[in-house]
Order: sequence, then C-alpha cells, then structure tokens
Amino acid sequence: MEKVIITAAITGAVHIPSMSDYLPIETEQIINEAVAANKAGAAIVHLHARDPKTGQPTGSPELMKRIVDGVRSKCDVVIGITTGGAIGMTSEERLASVPICKAELASCNAGSVNFCFSPIAEKIKEAKFDWEIPFVKNTYKVPFVNTFQGIEDYIRIMSENGTKPEFEVYEVGMLSNIAYFIKKGMLKGPIYIQFVLGIMGGLPATVDNLLFLYNSAKSILGDKFIWSCAAAGRAQFDITTAAMILGGNVRVGLEDNLYISKGVLAKSNAEPVAKVKEIAALLDRKIATPDEAREVLFG
Repeated sequence: MEKVIITAAITGAVHIPSMSDYLPIETEQIINEAVAANKAGAAIVHLHARDPKTGQPTGSPELMKRIVDGVRSKCDVVIGITTGGAIGMTSEERLASVPICKAELASCNAGSVNFCFSPIAEKIKEAKFDWEIPFVKNTYKVPFVNTFQGIEDYIRIMSENGTKPEFEVYEVGMLSNIAYFIKKGMLKGPIYIQFVLGIMGGLPATVDNLLFLYNSAKSILGDKFIWSCAAAGRAQFDITTAAMILGGNVRVGLEDNLYISKGVLAKSNAEPVAKVKEIAALLDRKIATPDEAREVLFG
C-alpha cells in the first residue's frame, strides 16, 4: 500500500489511572482525545469505555454509544469499538455495544490467550482507586477466552449490524482460526487483521515475530487480507516502523503505550499519532485519510 492507515487506540482496558494522569477516563476526555488523534493524522480510532468516576473499564453499551455519538458529531474518523472489553467480562457484555453503536469496525479477538498484565501492580506504590490493583493482579489467573463458538457469534452479530471484524492476532495459530471461518463462508475479503505484539502471554514484540506473522498470514490467507500492527510498551515505535517498511498499517495510542519516548509520558493520543506520521514521512509513506481508509477496508 502506498498510504499508511494510522489507528489511534485511545484508552483501552489495560492501563490504570495510577500509571498516568494523561490516560483519558472521562467520557468527554475520550471523545476529545479521539477527535484530536484524528486531527493529528489518525484515520481510525479504536474505542473503549471507562467508568467516568473511577476509570475502571466497563462494557456499558450506554457509555460506548455516548462516546461513539460524540466522536461522530465532531469528525468523520472511522470508528472501531472494542469487543475485547476487559479480562473477565462475559461475551454478552463484550458484544452488547455492537448492535447499539453499529460502528464501522469492531475488534474480534481471533483466539484465546493468556493476556496478563499483573506486573503493573508491582510498579504502583499508591493506587488512586481501590479497584486497580485487584484488577491487574486478576489477569495472572484468568485467561482471555475466545472460543470458536465465541468467535462465530462475534462474526455473525457484527455481520448483522454492518460492522467489519478487525481480527486481533496475538499468536500464529489464530490465523488458522480465521482461515476456518473463511472456509466456512462466514467471512468475505478483504480480511482485516491487527497483529498485536508484546503482550505477556503472546508473541514478544520483535521484528522477527512480526515477519513471522506477516509471512504466515500470506501463506495461510493468500493475498486476501489487509494488515496493521500494534505493539505494547516501549517497542511500539520500533515495531510500527518495521510494519510500515513492510508496507503495513499501524496502531499507536495510550491503550498500547503511555510513553512518547524513554521516560517521558505522552500527554495525549495526538502525540504518538504525530510521531508515527513523522516517521512515515521519513519513509516516504503518505497518510491515509478516513475516506481513503474506508476505500481500502470496505471497497
């Protein structure tokens, strides 16, 4: 692809408020951060909802609808919503926002994984909210469950509501899971894949692993897929740069990485978007607009 589609993952369900004062937790903050990320160059925003009083991740469809409507009223960015929710949520909770929001995209996790971020607890001396430490510690013993039945339900409900699945791929076997649903006739190309590297329990964030996933996807899925890459933590900009060199798209934002450089907290989602846009320019890659991203993703 000549142009890079930048996705901004605004707040997520991993980082906790005690880690950064800049993590958006209030509804209006999330909306404004999404709009600012779009203005900085993001063609897509990936949205989670949080309790506006405590910052705790929530599957509330009412809150998600308020966020989606707020972003839609202020800009024309492509909106993607989570169905990953937070570790421990039921499938019903995770899917509740899909028929209500009818977003253009929704994440569809392509298999089960040990999605652990319990070491965060060791870095927090004094938590802002009582829920934070138990929440992160719980991921040490609770897997992120995405069964074949669950994935089928997600694909079906998204299809019924005009929402395209964005397949989150943490391990190479998940590509075979996607291939199964293509063979079953439930998916039509192009398939949209987000490689997610650097999660404790998934593939580490290395260039070798990115190449492994990319080459495996070509072998298993042929050329009927569009791909992007996200990397957790300090490897974010290294791995997204490699992804752009390979011709892929990228995801940045405070969901994946709270820092803009070593030891320096990002003050907004616009900052990492602007940084990766600058890197893209140095690689002679232009940035896709929301409408150009729609043309690529939806035809």
